[in-house]
Amino acid sequence: MEIQKIGEFGLIDRLTKDIKPQNESTKYGVGDDCAVLSYPDKEVLVTTDLLMEGVHFDLTYIDLRHLGYKSAMVNISDVFAMNGTPRQITVSLALSKRFTVEDVEELYEGIKLACEKWNVDIVGGDTTSSFTGLAISITCIGEAKKEDIVYRNGAKDTDLVCVSGDLGAAYMGLQLLEREKAVYYGQLDDLRRKMDEAKAQGDEKKLANLKSQFALQKDFQPDFSGKEYLLQRQLQAEARGDIIEKLREAGIKPTAMMDISDGLSSEIMHICKQSHVGCRIYEKNIPIDYQTAVMAEEMNMNVTTCALNGGEDYELLFTVPIGDHEKIERIDGIKLIGHITDEKFGKVLVTRDNQEFELKAQGWNPL
Repeated sequence: MEIQKIGEFGLIDRLTKDIKPQNESTKYGVGDDCAVLSYPDKEVLVTTDLLMEGVHFDLTYIDLRHLGYKSAMVNISDVFAMNGTPRQITVSLALSKRFTVEDVEELYEGIKLACEKWNVDIVGGDTTSSFTGLAISITCIGEAKKEDIVYRNGAKDTDLVCVSGDLGAAYMGLQLLEREKAVYYGQLDDLRRKMDEAKAQGDEKKLANLKSQFALQKDFQPDFSGKEYLLQRQLQAEARGDIIEKLREAGIKPTAMMDISDGLSSEIMHICKQSHVGCRIYEKNIPIDYQTAVMAEEMNMNVTTCALNGGEDYELLFTVPIGDHEKIERIDGIKLIGHITDEKFGKVLVTRDNQEFELKAQGWNPL
């Protein structure tokens, strides 16, 4: 169904008709000029992300449901990175005419799945037309007690540097998808060229054979067996609210924290800059999944470089006082990768053979 057949408000009604608020702070959600929220005893956390087709995502290899899920999760992740609890989101879309009502419903299904996982309410948004594809803008609103909020500027000399999960897999998943896309379209272009030549030569038999090959190639699906984890990490981002819960249960409050969206090197440098400290990161301690290492070798890439600069892991990078060392070691899913130093010692990567290099921010930059 074409979107213009039901109009903006018809589309909004269709997308939000079954949304029921789950949080006490949501006094009134979709249906009026504004949502009404109440946070009488909490600080309010607000974050927003704008995702543009062709810059942040490629619909050649990510379906709309996964895109919706990821779009919501990257915002929810920012609230967790402040040691907060996400409560509401607003969703704004700019849609070109190639998208149908069913397409947008599929996108919303992914958004709803992400919200259901973390008990987040969809409370509003906007839709408009676009001449350049799809744009998604999501704002996430969360809450935290004033004393619980963790900023990027609290790291202190001798603090431990920790990360959750593993790094580099999302980036290697992207490299895998881009490689297969290049091969796929390269083969289609080659067949088109050969069909044009056969047509110009009047060779009907050869042309018919090439058309048959072209049809088969269009339906071709690459074999991703053994690389499923890499694809999952790229296509289905997960906010690490589970790690926040584990830290709270252990009685640990990080001194500084952020999520890893642009790459470990960029994020640790943000923390160091805002905290006016240095750091020592140990290459041997950076957590890397086996599939990530195998894929990096296959593509002749340095796996540490991928882990440092790849981005889109959405793991948590945080610092804790050295006195929390034993508590941290008892928590599954967290790895100690280094420590904070005085600012004068700089930001250093210590390699496996004990050489020292200055860390450089080489992560994702959308501008």
